[in-house]
Amino acid sequence: MRRLTTPDADLQDGVRAVLNQRLRRESSAPIALGLSGGGDSHALTLIAASWARQHGRRLIVLTVDHQLRPESRDWTRACAALAWRLGLEFHALKWTGDKPAQGLPAAARAARHRLLANAARDLGARVILLGHTASDLDEAVAMRTAGSTTPSPREWSPSPAWPEGRDVFLLRPMLTLRRMDIREWLVDQGETWIEDPSNSDLRFARARARAATPTEGAPLSGDLPGALADLARTAAVDPAGAISLPRMALASPEARKLIAAASLCAAGTAKPPRSDRLERLAAALRGPAPVTATLCGARIEADAHEVRFMRETGEIQRGGLAELWLHGAGVWDGRFEIRSPRPVRIVALAGHAASLPATERQALRPVPASARGGLPIIIVPDGAVTCPLLGAAGEVSVRSLVHDRLLAACGVVVSEP
Repeated sequence: MRRLTTPDADLQDGVRAVLNQRLRRESSAPIALGLSGGGDSHALTLIAASWARQHGRRLIVLTVDHQLRPESRDWTRACAALAWRLGLEFHALKWTGDKPAQGLPAAARAARHRLLANAARDLGARVILLGHTASDLDEAVAMRTAGSTTPSPREWSPSPAWPEGRDVFLLRPMLTLRRMDIREWLVDQGETWIEDPSNSDLRFARARARAATPTEGAPLSGDLPGALADLARTAAVDPAGAISLPRMALASPEARKLIAAASLCAAGTAKPPRSDRLERLAAALRGPAPVTATLCGARIEADAHEVRFMRETGEIQRGGLAELWLHGAGVWDGRFEIRSPRPVRIVALAGHAASLPATERQALRPVPASARGGLPIIIVPDGAVTCPLLGAAGEVSVRSLVHDRLLAACGVVVSEP
């Protein structure tokens, strides 16, 4: 973790140092950048464009139009003009469809992350640069003090969108800089930027936090501690996507975070657990007694030595493990990326085991009974049934997302893959 730069430090040098640390300068993969047109992302675009030119990297600018304000079309045009001036590739993204009457800011952020992640992955980028600052860290603290569960932005983190954000990471290289200093630097550069009126609309929690937070101080960035990464490295993930951890590892102070991450990854879900439910499970796992519980759509089973996290098959009745019609590539149940050159139907194995080929029924036996029903099976148009995790599935390929997601969520991956 780094503290804030002093006001007279070179702003560009600090951002470049983070880019040098986190990005692979020898890579030929493109880098994406989320540009809103506000002062923070405007400054980041200028600095990142210079860095990318110096290192021969392709920088792609992505702008999301949430279609919430009449000015948004003009803002997108302004972002496009900045990208054109810097000689950068530009893509405009739109949040279409109905907007919620309540929780609009959170829904807009979630939509933005989904759109950015999908666009970045389609363009071959594994990293998205975002313009969050130390002032955003202050605001997150103020919002939590007021009762929100808003997390602090981290310098390096996996995309929060799931499964859209698989294999995509976020880099915020300006978390040691304050908004005021960034704007002073922009003025010195002769630059102008967009001011979104929503940022000062006190109906919204972030605007109230922005108005209340101090302009002095030195908060630390919100990077994950190394202890959590060390714990995650002890996890084993079997081909069925079940996560196993030594029970003694869950006595650590970082156990709650690991339990939450393992539950989400094993279940393929995205909504974090309620703190009270997570604390009850963590307390039970710290004791010696056997444990059977559910959390975030995962089933957790623990004996004296090992804790296993797997998909809860009962989620079928609650709308989980939904079937997927696939032709090409897609993600089933948030856990498996499946590719098929022909149309196939993918469902949970529960209720279909007897239809599997004999060799696959034999291969199913070592899988714990409580985990079997959550495996994916493929039903082709002629009615044949096969489980790609138990045997050859012809032209269909399957990649488990569970282990990579767990390592990313727990801070094992610290730079551009």
